[in-house]
Amino acid sequence: MKDFQYLAPRKLDEAAALMAEHAGSAQLLAGGTDLLIFMRNGRKSPDVIIDAKKIPELTRLQLDADRLTIGAAVNCRTVWENPEISETFPALADAATLIGGIQIQGRATFGGNLCNAAPSADTVPPVIVYGATAHIISARGERQAPVEEICTGPGRTSLATDEILVSLTVPRPRANSGAAFLRFIPRNEMDIAVANAAARVDLDEAGENFESARIAIGAVAPVPLFVEAAGAALGGKPVNDESIAEAAHIARDAATPINDMRGTIEHRKQLVEVLTARALRRACARARGEKIQ
Repeated sequence: MKDFQYLAPRKLDEAAALMAEHAGSAQLLAGGTDLLIFMRNGRKSPDVIIDAKKIPELTRLQLDADRLTIGAAVNCRTVWENPEISETFPALADAATLIGGIQIQGRATFGGNLCNAAPSADTVPPVIVYGATAHIISARGERQAPVEEICTGPGRTSLATDEILVSLTVPRPRANSGAAFLRFIPRNEMDIAVANAAARVDLDEAGENFESARIAIGAVAPVPLFVEAAGAALGGKPVNDESIAEAAHIARDAATPINDMRGTIEHRKQLVEVLTARALRRACARARGEKIQ
């Protein structure tokens, strides 16, 4: 690991100015669970590290009447340990409790997981299906973007070198809504997903028909993938095995995995279909108020 300059601004505008000054040679430090490893093995060699954990806007976690705000430097454990957030946004808790072990969950952040842009990122499909928005700032101004537009390839994002992801805004689900996240790994815990899937559904008052749905899959494309067609296929359909199977098959067709040491193309596509169907059934159960372990 080469020498670097460590900076710890306490104000957002100060951090934005530093990112502009060192654009292209600076890295923002949120949790560091990926960045420090990449620096150690030479995959990344920033000249400047800008610590985000002293900036209030990036460490803010707030649940309001209409939305949840997750600062980019809020760690996964803080999210899933909050009972109201876990109850309201169960798919976020599903994913946050699967990130590494307890020590990693105390450092790893939702913002860092998104900006690391790993195709297998566990927290990204859930925030996609919840319809989250990324709030981004730089010395040039600020902008917002749907979360599904942030990752552009393995390890690449749509953020410019001087931009900072400040927070994720997640709309509070409506009544009769449910969501779930599932993944498949070779080991029982602390492994990288071979495939994962998240689903969010809005049901009618009787819980018998889909009004709308969103589905996202991971580890089976260059980026965590929002499969809009799979969710759209459920609108107005009855909640039954046939409807769920159709959406799961669309998700399978959208997957473009590769063969590697973790799995074959066919294995991963089959996993997408199975995991999507299971996530939809779990999301429907939650929408109906059933308790899921």
